[in-house]
Amino acid sequence: MRVLYLSAWYPTERDQMAGLFVRKHKEAVERQGADVRVAYNEEKNAFRSLMMLWREVKQWMKEGWVPDVVQVNVLSKHALIAYWLKQRYNVPYIIVEHWSGYLPQNFSIRGGWHLNLMKILAREAYCILPVSLNLQSAMKKCGIQNARWERIHNVVDDFFYRRSTDGRPTVDRQSTETSPRDITEKRLRNERCHLLHVSCFDEKAKNVKGLLRAVREVAERRQDFTLTLVGNGADWVADRAYAESLHFPDGMLIWTGEQTPQEVCQWMQQSDVFVLFSNYENAPVVLSESLAAGCPVIATSVGGIPEIINNQCGVLVTPRDEKALAREINRMLDHFNDYDKHTIRSLGVQYDYQSVGEKLYAIYKQAVGE
Repeated sequence: MRVLYLSAWYPTERDQMAGLFVRKHKEAVERQGADVRVAYNEEKNAFRSLMMLWREVKQWMKEGWVPDVVQVNVLSKHALIAYWLKQRYNVPYIIVEHWSGYLPQNFSIRGGWHLNLMKILAREAYCILPVSLNLQSAMKKCGIQNARWERIHNVVDDFFYRRSTDGRPTVDRQSTETSPRDITEKRLRNERCHLLHVSCFDEKAKNVKGLLRAVREVAERRQDFTLTLVGNGADWVADRAYAESLHFPDGMLIWTGEQTPQEVCQWMQQSDVFVLFSNYENAPVVLSESLAAGCPVIATSVGGIPEIINNQCGVLVTPRDEKALAREINRMLDHFNDYDKHTIRSLGVQYDYQSVGEKLYAIYKQAVGE
């Protein structure tokens, strides 16, 4: 099956992280046998960008590569090409939506031709696949309608999973897992438990300063833990300066800067608790990665997070409630081992390449068949 991806974002040499979720969807369906081509460019002018994409797609078709189905990654101007292909050649298209701009905190398209165009393009799609049910609800409130909706997960890299001989994730118990005795021995050896935070350091969304204040409150009671902060971003320098102003005990905070996905995996596998104190989210892949790595989570009950985290794998707190976060961190430092890593990893299997790829490919076949 030939699949055309029209994408608003995609990784480039300049920015390897932009649209990484799109590339992983591509790789997932390629493993199912799909022949996928991606039309994307970094041109900022909307009209020129659209024309460049259209010329590229027409050239492929001239050479004999005609798509069976189109996947529009983020509903935007490039969906016009998918709409034209449907009207001219009866090629169906689906929309995969990740954009947090539909959330009430961010939505800025209140009316006019732009919103009306988005409504038309959405209505003509075979189906819309948001990454969370919360995002689906937000889109509908903005007037985006379609007869078919289905949630699609982002993909977690293979190396976050322990694999069996047939390549599938295994959730077998490992002898290297922490036991209550291990925790007691940690205390006796004065070893610290390890909290982990991974983000893009966007203060508006991630509220890293709020996390730091909550951790500082815990540090007033006990100092048997560390917090590792992984990532980079627009507010990284300001967040680190703010942390210095809080005067944490020496060695309690570890700032790694940007890490490779493999390094992030190692941090998750070696940490005792993952913490995310976001003000808003869609479906943060770092939480899916934490589950695949067997690491319990403390996160806020915003966006699609309650669809990922339940009482088997972690705990949810109210956004911006720093007192509640401090209480849960303090409790989790003593009770993180109450969460069974076997169970946590089993919850993460649904995010692997095979599971997501099979679901996407089945939807392509349904669209083409209909």
